[in-house]
Amino acid sequence: MLINRLNFNGLRNLSAVDFEPGPGINLIVGANGSGKTSLLEGIHILGMGRSFRTRQLRNAISHDAQSMTLFARLDGEPPVPIGIRRSRDAPELEIRMGGERVERLSQLIETLPLQLVNPDAFRLLEGAPAGRREFLDWGVFHVKHGFFDAWRRARRALKHRNALLRRDRMDAKSLSAWEHELAHWGDRVDSLRNDWMAEFLPVFEETLSQLLALPDLTLGYSRGWDRKRSLLDILEQGRATDQQMGFTQQGPQRADLRIRLGRHPAVEVLSRGQQKLVVTALKLAQGRLLEQTTGQSCLYLVDDLPAELDARHRQVFCRLLESMRCQAFITSVEHDALVGPWQSQTPLEMFHVKHGSDGSGTLVPQAQIDFMTE
Repeated sequence: MLINRLNFNGLRNLSAVDFEPGPGINLIVGANGSGKTSLLEGIHILGMGRSFRTRQLRNAISHDAQSMTLFARLDGEPPVPIGIRRSRDAPELEIRMGGERVERLSQLIETLPLQLVNPDAFRLLEGAPAGRREFLDWGVFHVKHGFFDAWRRARRALKHRNALLRRDRMDAKSLSAWEHELAHWGDRVDSLRNDWMAEFLPVFEETLSQLLALPDLTLGYSRGWDRKRSLLDILEQGRATDQQMGFTQQGPQRADLRIRLGRHPAVEVLSRGQQKLVVTALKLAQGRLLEQTTGQSCLYLVDDLPAELDARHRQVFCRLLESMRCQAFITSVEHDALVGPWQSQTPLEMFHVKHGSDGSGTLVPQAQIDFMTE
């Protein structure tokens, strides 16, 4: 679904925001600290229920406000309103969709699929496996029916097994029961991840080829335990060492994506610009597969487009976005670098975030700005 209206109140240093973005490319320019990234953060919270800038959502609330309210209206018949409220003194988010209270975050994520490309996106290559596992599971969740239930049951079984491992005396009967549960649902999670990877790989390879030539780059899936052994056998045989460690050392919770160039991890060989394009290809391929498989569109948030990319590769990236006919929100401090790469026939919606006298950021449509005098 496309966003056709956004309304933010109490979000960081932004003044109240109420605007209607275009269905295609939305460009947001402004000085450092003006609030450009905060706009993307608000959209990200609406689609993911969390921020990409802080683990504690209360930190995203404006310093002079007691709460933060985010609203989006999505295209549809009828339109779908999504609202999120977070108060400083509230332990949880209040989520509403279509006027009804939503209790499960998965409903929010399912309704507004989005991908983020920002300066921290390099973590997908160089960071811990948890980030790559989250990327993997986002794709499986949106494309493979039944994944969320299997993932939730496997996580529950893992939690119980870990709790039993930490007890002074081992309860073999209870441990066996949860091991069977973890093995069953862990195998199911692995099967769905494998199926998704088989569909994702050709889409990723084709997307990457449009951004840069890296024929030796490979993307592989590691399931988190020895492929020659069953998960149940590993859990049963590994009880003693797992008990010493206090947690389950193998299983679906240890899955990872291996991104290599020849024999080496890609992050050790590629330049920063090449890394950004590989990560961008991964993110765009997620949305392309989603649309091919389900017909549902993906929203893209791109923070600081020019970072790490020369003019030629910025243009290549923009051409690919143009061909995808998707909705995107893209920021930069550089007006020319943001506007220049697009073809003249591409509809662009331009917004400017300006510093107010009180330090707040105010969103202004292009029609109210003469950029040549900025």
